Amino acid sequence: MKWRVLGSFGGSSPTCRMTSFLINDELALDAGSITQALTIEEQRTIRRVVLTHSHLDHTASIPFLIENTFGEPQQTMEILATPQVMHTLKNHLFNNDTWPDFTRIPNDMLPALRITEVTPRQPFEINGLRLTAIPVRHTVPTHGYLVEDAGGTVLFTSDTGPTREVWEVANRTANLVAVIVELSFPNRMQRVAELSLHLTPAMLAEELAKLQRDVPVYLYHLKPPYIDELRAELAATSFPHAVEELRQDDTYDF
Repeated sequence: MKWRVLGSFGGSSPTCRMTSFLINDELALDAGSITQALTIEEQRTIRRVVLTHSHLDHTASIPFLIENTFGEPQQTMEILATPQVMHTLKNHLFNNDTWPDFTRIPNDMLPALRITEVTPRQPFEINGLRLTAIPVRHTVPTHGYLVEDAGGTVLFTSDTGPTREVWEVANRTANLVAVIVELSFPNRMQRVAELSLHLTPAMLAEELAKLQRDVPVYLYHLKPPYIDELRAELAATSFPHAVEELRQDDTYDF
């Protein structure tokens, strides 16, 4: 399973792109910065986008991705999301005010965009991958994902504060090969992390104590204003598992 890191940060700056992954060259997981990371031709290879939640750092490039691929002689672009995220997309994004409603353009029978509902905890398959949405704790309804192929399973937590179910799922997933977990704020901002349901290095150490599997742990979602501070704290923190920051623009084979 090939994961290309299009954006690995929890905010935007000239060197930090927002959360987006390209899996096996055709499936996007979250869409914070797809159009900033890929050429137009590469964008045209994407036919499906799976969303973990509705926040802009995970959805911001969707309107421009649809615009850039609109009119191509290919099948409709499909966004897969839980009911709460579907509601947000339809009412606050593709509503003809914020952005044109591409679920009806060019017509209802053959639209440029289709939004498909995902049922939490029920696996579904896309081109040889098996995905399962697992609830986590965030300020809006959010789901991490188990992404599985014949070679193993990767757990992506998405944005979360202290949570439980996703770690229980990880511990009983026999073929787990990697975990990707968020880290957002330095320790001095723990109160902000608690209110926004994100993690600091100290909180991350407590979360990883819940993980009973000996697998690599990768970090994403560092907030751009605090990157140097976060990296220093990571180096000084004792974690129950080895952790490594995801490298933007790199491709990982899991």
